[in-house]
Amino acid sequence: MLAALLIFVLTYAVIGIGRLPGLRLDRAGAALVGASLMVASGTLTLDEAYRAIDLDTIALLLGMMIVVANLRFAGFFQLANAWIARHARHPLALLAGIATISGGLSAFLVNDTVCLMLTPLVAEAVVAMRRNPIPYLLCLAMASNIGSAATITGNPQNIIIGSLSHIPYADFAAALAPVAAAGLVLAVAVLALAWRSEFLTRARLVGSVPRPRWNRGLLIEAFAVSIGMVVFFFLGQPPAKVAIVGGALLLLTRRIKPERIYREIDWSLLLLFAGLFIVVAGLEKAALGPAALAYAGRLRLDQPPSWRWSRRSYPIS
Repeated sequence: MLAALLIFVLTYAVIGIGRLPGLRLDRAGAALVGASLMVASGTLTLDEAYRAIDLDTIALLLGMMIVVANLRFAGFFQLANAWIARHARHPLALLAGIATISGGLSAFLVNDTVCLMLTPLVAEAVVAMRRNPIPYLLCLAMASNIGSAATITGNPQNIIIGSLSHIPYADFAAALAPVAAAGLVLAVAVLALAWRSEFLTRARLVGSVPRPRWNRGLLIEAFAVSIGMVVFFFLGQPPAKVAIVGGALLLLTRRIKPERIYREIDWSLLLLFAGLFIVVAGLEKAALGPAALAYAGRLRLDQPPSWRWSRRSYPIS
């Protein structure tokens, strides 16, 4: 138990810091080292380590990365950014547009990829309009995180929750999409108040946005597959199956070499998740015995305190 606890703490410490001081070990490497030490210490057997990896999560992430890479090469993100920039006539409208496109895309695509794709485009467009880029980039990051909470496919954390809990995609979205929408409105309001001189003004946007470059055929293919995936998500099909099939279908094209798509996949993120699954499984086996799990069950963690209190009835004096 002590070995498992030490491996767990050290692994997450390196992940939190970003690197192991004095070495070049990064977060993905730390997860792999931690996973291997769980096996080397005898905490887990190799078979137990293999079974600890949630392949649904890995498959879902991989499929979404392939879809996002195709959308990027097709010019989808450039078109979306250019459309918002050209139709916004006021800085506040531009801010709201960025929040909408960033939050909306992050709800169905993995949020960190949306940030990576849109950040240089938003920065270029805002600078071309002679505006302060800081609040707009903050809006992009905030909206991406907020919007990603709306669905199972919005971020890696939700992907794991959906995979392990088997909550239907539509039920998850029905519960959290309104919360995410309210969060987007609040984020825009906070940024507008924080930069009053930028947004609470009658100034109009000036300057021209660079013309986007896009591939019509590839865009039609990638967009059609993306829409189809969202439809199947809401129809109750397993998200991992939908994502990996959709990603695989996009490789059946003559418009772009698969090697270019593979280079866009964040393999280190997949390695990070695989390693962490094993590290957590080792800690669970060594430290969370039947007594601890029984105690956690008695805490009724599946029911929020406010909900439990609301169900109590008290005599009226």
